[in-house]
Amino acid sequence: MGIHLLDRMQNDTMRMPEKKKIILVGFILVLVGLFFAFNLDQYMRLSFLQESRETFQALYAQHTVLVLGGFFLLYVGVTALSLPGAAVMTLAAGALFGFWAGLVLISFASTMGGTLACIVARYLFRDWAREKLGSWLNRIDSGIRREGSFYLLTLRLIPVVPFFLINLGMALTSMRMVTFYWISQVGMLPGTAVYINAGKQLGEISSTSDIFSADLIISFVILGLFPLAVKKIVNLIRTKLGKGAITPDGEPGGGSKDSAA
Repeated sequence: MGIHLLDRMQNDTMRMPEKKKIILVGFILVLVGLFFAFNLDQYMRLSFLQESRETFQALYAQHTVLVLGGFFLLYVGVTALSLPGAAVMTLAAGALFGFWAGLVLISFASTMGGTLACIVARYLFRDWAREKLGSWLNRIDSGIRREGSFYLLTLRLIPVVPFFLINLGMALTSMRMVTFYWISQVGMLPGTAVYINAGKQLGEISSTSDIFSADLIISFVILGLFPLAVKKIVNLIRTKLGKGAITPDGEPGGGSKDSAA
């Protein structure tokens, strides 16, 4: 029963009248406006999180479930509204909650936030896109039906295209939300793990000498090399499957002659 929940949410949303679309857009704009009007982005900066880490950890020790739940909902909201700060919050989760708790929390929160963003974007823009880009979008849909799952997995594994653009782009296709959700969760998991581990090491800095600790340096080296390593692996798999390598802009290249036929 729960497997089809996302599809039901999508179908219910698509049937809403135009007036409710305007209300939804207004609501989103108000939330984003309040975020910047009250300068809430200052709390998404790494410097603030480092300064308040001890206070936050004391609060976490006293109210573990409440803090985890609040952080989870905040992260879902930030990613669903495509607000700045998700990367810093991911590092903060590693620093504040440790590797495993941070990984589970961010993995589910980022996937749920991205899926909500995709559902809303599909509701708001898909009809307009089909009207303006009908034949072109039909060709895209055809490709998504053939290998959309692998394409989305590639985009999630390789952080070349911004998170919010992937959500928006997939919203214009016919990909099922259940498929979008589980592929996003699997595809983002390795990158999330790298960020959480880097955040865990960052959270252990107590003096300037700690900046040059071997564990911290290794964590950030992995963070920097991760996209390149994943791209090499994905290109190798795509080449073996005859689908062509990923180009520098993140688009799949041309496949073999057999696959193009």
